[in-house]
Amino acid sequence: MNRVALGICYDGSAWYGWQRQPVLPSVQSELENALLKFVGQPVPVCCAGRTDRGVHALNQVVHLDPPVKRSAQAWVSGLNAFLPSSISVQWAQEVDENFHARFSARQRTYFYVLREASVRSPLLDGKVGWVFRPLDIERMRRAAEHFVGTHDFSSFRSTDCQAKSPVREIYTIDIQQSGSFYVFRFVANAFLHHMVRNLMGTLLYAGYGRLDAADIPTLIERRDRQYAPPTFAPDGLYLAGVKYEEAVQLPMQDPLTLFQQHLGPWIIPARPEPEDPGVA
Repeated sequence: MNRVALGICYDGSAWYGWQRQPVLPSVQSELENALLKFVGQPVPVCCAGRTDRGVHALNQVVHLDPPVKRSAQAWVSGLNAFLPSSISVQWAQEVDENFHARFSARQRTYFYVLREASVRSPLLDGKVGWVFRPLDIERMRRAAEHFVGTHDFSSFRSTDCQAKSPVREIYTIDIQQSGSFYVFRFVANAFLHHMVRNLMGTLLYAGYGRLDAADIPTLIERRDRQYAPPTFAPDGLYLAGVKYEEAVQLPMQDPLTLFQQHLGPWIIPARPEPEDPGVA
């Protein structure tokens, strides 16, 4: 069998997360159903990172081992013909049999788009997070600095998280503002279940003045979810990109560029991503 990698973009509003579930609709089930129709037999897929209910993706990477050989364009157009409008294959490419969408990944980038306004906007529902309290961006930036580096993030993962280790390395948390919109960029080697949404909840508490940047090291050291602020809404969260070793040549776009293309009105030029030796 030839292994194929796909880049998937989806609006997560209508789906109960990425992972296939027995009854509830998911992105994985829709993609595998499309593969069944296109190929004529079941083809399981594996993704770079399972997103929660309501979370979106600009470039989710999956791999599959199909029983047939098709051109890259055939995979794109063929699968999209069977997918709903909220999910689309952006690109396809054959890869080495040792490539694994999840375990070969070296870096993930998420964006969170947030709107601060006294009244919520129905037109942005599901696409952008919303707060009605005024935020102090400098307080949030100072708090974010304490998360950068390698830490045990037990205080910031779901109690249902199944990861063997709670240790992750965050390379960047960048926060920019344009009018009433804030764009948070999280770059790490990997993320735990609900980790970005839990970090968002904590940064917002800092922005409200309900905790100080100096409180963050203590929250990290406690290694207990009950001491950290609540999980924030999934609405404005986007998996924007996945990086692999330089030898893995996928038609991937820079996450910031991709984000600008899809969500241009809200994006602000962000600081360059940090150099990460060994990663393209």
